[in-house]
Amino acid sequence: MESIKTDILIIGSGIAGLSLALRLKDLGEITILTKKRAFETATSLAQGGIACVTEEDDSFESHIQDTLVVGDGLCKKETVELVVKSAPERIKDLIKWGVKFDKDPENPEKFHLTLEGGHSRRRILHVGDYTGRAIENTLIERVLEIENIKILENYFVVRLITENFLRPSKVIGAFVLDLTHIKPIIFLAKVVALCTGGAGKVYLYTSNPDTSTGDGIALAYQIGCRIANMEFVQFHPTCLYHPKAKNFLISEALRGEGAVLLNAEGKRFMHKYDPIRKELAPRDVVTRAIDMELKKTGAECVYLDISHLPSDYIRKRFPYIYETCLKYGIDITSQPIPVVPAAHYLCGGVYTNLWGQTDIPNLFAIGECACTGLHGGNRLASNSLLEALCFSYQASIKIREMWEELKKIPFKEPSVKELSIKEIKKKKYSFLTIGI
Repeated sequence: MESIKTDILIIGSGIAGLSLALRLKDLGEITILTKKRAFETATSLAQGGIACVTEEDDSFESHIQDTLVVGDGLCKKETVELVVKSAPERIKDLIKWGVKFDKDPENPEKFHLTLEGGHSRRRILHVGDYTGRAIENTLIERVLEIENIKILENYFVVRLITENFLRPSKVIGAFVLDLTHIKPIIFLAKVVALCTGGAGKVYLYTSNPDTSTGDGIALAYQIGCRIANMEFVQFHPTCLYHPKAKNFLISEALRGEGAVLLNAEGKRFMHKYDPIRKELAPRDVVTRAIDMELKKTGAECVYLDISHLPSDYIRKRFPYIYETCLKYGIDITSQPIPVVPAAHYLCGGVYTNLWGQTDIPNLFAIGECACTGLHGGNRLASNSLLEALCFSYQASIKIREMWEELKKIPFKEPSVKELSIKEIKKKKYSFLTIGI
């Protein structure tokens, strides 16, 4: 069986994996594996933006408090403080790599900030209404410029390889299926990072891409890592309701700019569920309110209406949403948008410390597949891209600390025993057992 050696193996090509690779580019050979095309990630679908304190009338304390409140008292405060306070530096990283956030048209020296549910201030930096796509494309461009970083598309990781198969002591690589040539390959590495995203595709209605099937969490669980908070799945209140639309998200930023929710009778209803915050209540509150309205009326959807704002403003501020809805016969400048809640974000995942380390040495988990304690029972809007950036930085620092020792350790070739179909059924093994 073919065996490939790489210093650092990153599984996943979203913001977590790409930013980690860029941070470690000088350490050695880096391989990024992705089971589809590199840009087919949840990052690419993120519309809203990244939360960060940038203005004098805002504060870290306010952002921290908003995160804790939305997390329903279940966040780890030290994680929240770390992420919020490091946000300005992580935004500088993105700008250095080439991301161009929108500027305030009235003051080009400042960012244009938007408001989203659960936030007490405007603090969301964005690129139109396609922030994630802009970030993903920029990071891929930077990675492709670096000779010692390789992105391998259509590679599916079947199992992580550990030094001891029965009692894992440390991770040493991964068993991978090349989906293009339908052949197994062993990748050996000094460090493995899981950056595989969430598990939204276990639900019929989700805003997630087809790649969000919980692979990284399953891989970590197989070798004994702790998994935490898997019951906390966030539903986004507003996903486009249309028979031909494949789970298209309608950004929370619309509500931040003044869009209102209407029931089947054309009446606003959020004041009945959250009299003060109304449409800008946290996602779990708005989702439950919509669900209750649907049950009361028997309707199949509710409506999000932003048509009272100037048409030119809507088209300029939300070009992606405007163009997509128009393809389905909905002109958001003059018509309300039919919406329903959909599974959006997994708040739990592989348990990690503040450096992104899992229970198994040399194995890191970053981004939506990880449970860092930032989100608690519910995620504050636009904290997800920020978390991935923050923990790719944290992990890079820890990996650098370990690197002098790690690079002295030779690669270890695992033994591979191929089993017949009869043995597989009898022993309930996967089609290969890997050990050392």
